[in-house]
Amino acid sequence: MRIAIVGAGAIGGWLGISLADAGHHVSVLARGDTLAALREGPWKLQRGDVVTAAQVIASDIPSDLGVQDIVIIAVKGPALPGLAPSLAPLIGPDTIVVPAMNGVPWWFLLAGGGELSPTRLSTIDPDNAIAAAIPFTSVLGSVVHVAATSPKAGHVWLKAGNRLILGQPDHGSAQLDRIAPVLEQAGIGVERSAHIQKDVWYKLWGNMTMNPISAITGATCDRVLDDNLVAGFVLRVMAEAQEIGSKIGCRIDERGEDRNAVTRQLGAFKTSMLQDVEAGRPLELDQLVSAPREIAELLGVATPNLDALLGLSRLFAQSRGLYPNG
Repeated sequence: MRIAIVGAGAIGGWLGISLADAGHHVSVLARGDTLAALREGPWKLQRGDVVTAAQVIASDIPSDLGVQDIVIIAVKGPALPGLAPSLAPLIGPDTIVVPAMNGVPWWFLLAGGGELSPTRLSTIDPDNAIAAAIPFTSVLGSVVHVAATSPKAGHVWLKAGNRLILGQPDHGSAQLDRIAPVLEQAGIGVERSAHIQKDVWYKLWGNMTMNPISAITGATCDRVLDDNLVAGFVLRVMAEAQEIGSKIGCRIDERGEDRNAVTRQLGAFKTSMLQDVEAGRPLELDQLVSAPREIAELLGVATPNLDALLGLSRLFAQSRGLYPNG
């Protein structure tokens, strides 16, 4: 298959190298140091002591790559509205687009959900640029469950996990049935979902607090949960998210305390948002915090704790030039 990776960081590298190693024609849309590294090649993925190397085609011009069977989007959320219109040369009538990204995606409510009719989230796609460029009927939703880093351009280190949850936002299965075997044959663990929005919301429920709080404080997640006052605040935000989820068909019956006990097992780890702060990269606050709050407003659900979390994290990011003002 012809497969394009948009965003050659840790997640894009894990998927792209695995697929190229399985014999697929993999192209990468990249720029800067990453583009230079991929042109020099090979692209390397390290799992423990095992290194997989793959040669791929890399360009910063989408038209150089042509129409693809699969386009995997693995960029940070803030980059997508500006990038999406340029992806048209990659997407044909039969192309399947798999966004492998954090938080609430632009397609999340385009088919509606629970008490809400089909809705565009202005916090994620303010000018409708993403939805206009990527047909909703082409989208196959995903939730990524891996821990990976890209310590330098062209190199990916897979630390833990190897699982991708896949599902069609409109609850069909044709695209899922076509793509899942391709990924499985490349050694990627695939879980088929009948309701991908619910899987997206469940993952969000676990990281919508840890990420921004760790970014603000500079603390690893164990320290966040060891502070009784902060841990209590985390549970209150999670309770608000559960109420929102129950109204959009994404009900979570688990206790927040039990979910946080799973987080504790990960030990003293830095969230992706804390790593972005340290690297001076834009923060994915809209995908993790602003969008849930927008959904709550659409539903008429009061979220005082979520409001406080967004206000504090947004002000923190703006003061460091990591989130736009205004």
